[in-house]
Amino acid sequence: MTFTPIQRRKTRQIHVGSVPVGGDAPISVQSMTNTDTHDVAATVAQVKALEAVGADLVRVSVPTMDAAEAFGKIRRQVNVPLIADIHFDYRIALRVLELGVDCLRINPGNIGREDRVRSLVEAARDTQVPIRIGVNAGSLEKDLQKKYGEPTADALVESALKHIDILDRLDFPDFKVSLKASEIFMTVEAYRKLAAQIEQPLHLGITEAGGLRSGTVKSAIGMGMLLSEGIGDTLRVSLAADPVEEIKVGFDMLKSLHLRSKGINLIACPSCSRQNFDVISTVNELEARLEDILEPLDVAVIGCVVNGPGEAREANLGIVGGEPNLLYVGGKPDHKVDNKTLVDELESNIRAEIERRREEEG
Repeated sequence: MTFTPIQRRKTRQIHVGSVPVGGDAPISVQSMTNTDTHDVAATVAQVKALEAVGADLVRVSVPTMDAAEAFGKIRRQVNVPLIADIHFDYRIALRVLELGVDCLRINPGNIGREDRVRSLVEAARDTQVPIRIGVNAGSLEKDLQKKYGEPTADALVESALKHIDILDRLDFPDFKVSLKASEIFMTVEAYRKLAAQIEQPLHLGITEAGGLRSGTVKSAIGMGMLLSEGIGDTLRVSLAADPVEEIKVGFDMLKSLHLRSKGINLIACPSCSRQNFDVISTVNELEARLEDILEPLDVAVIGCVVNGPGEAREANLGIVGGEPNLLYVGGKPDHKVDNKTLVDELESNIRAEIERRREEEG
């Protein structure tokens, strides 16, 4: 299959724990916990659920000093790099730096006096922890609200540049920036403008995008526009849904643009009266059964012989509906499959192929 790869914007590389962000690193996918951070057990469970579906990074809100102490306990129980989301109180940021945070999401301009900002930046430098500047249309500074009258792309960029200027003056280049709005075109314009002015990585997102279906659509359109232009080094799909779904959607977006390959890529027809088996229920069952597989594999599930053989030949594994159904392996017809055992047979062959690849890789 021939396509022109997306040429990504060249950026400075930072490290969030063990995960490189920017430069030639893969675009990382992250989510945010929605548990009460004080509830260590619940938050750890959610972080581990995100890890299980492949999250590269996880952000945790840390609004109080007690939450900072809880954050330290959470940090010790999980492997994925953690980002602490902190607003206004530099003392909380200093504490999580002591407790092993991997990145700070904090706007330097909201910390207060310059001596406080300086102490925070010096602590981040000493611990080699990067900072994310996060600009949001819903929380623009009052002077920018007055200047522009309403959130605009220029207002988002100006806000970001104000925070960036502080870090520049303190000679701290290890940061990334996000410019989020719920309005797609405003967000896209803001990212395009800032991308031309700085060398740091950009964290993409359409904020408050909505529920699982509508939020997925808005995020895919907005971030897809930017990603297709090579803009974006890490992303979060902000959904009013289980955070696990944010990770799944994020990877699906990157897979569709050939920017990441993680997990099973199901190529499935929408089904019609020609189908020889129930395509929709088969796909749903496979998705549920194969969530634990993070290795990339293309699997075609096509209900009839019109498009089925062509799609199955291009996939690693494929099932084509017919009389009888035919399973393709490695692009070639392999054996017949009965409707009653179709899902079990597909799962078995998929897992066998994954295991074969693991053994080859040692």
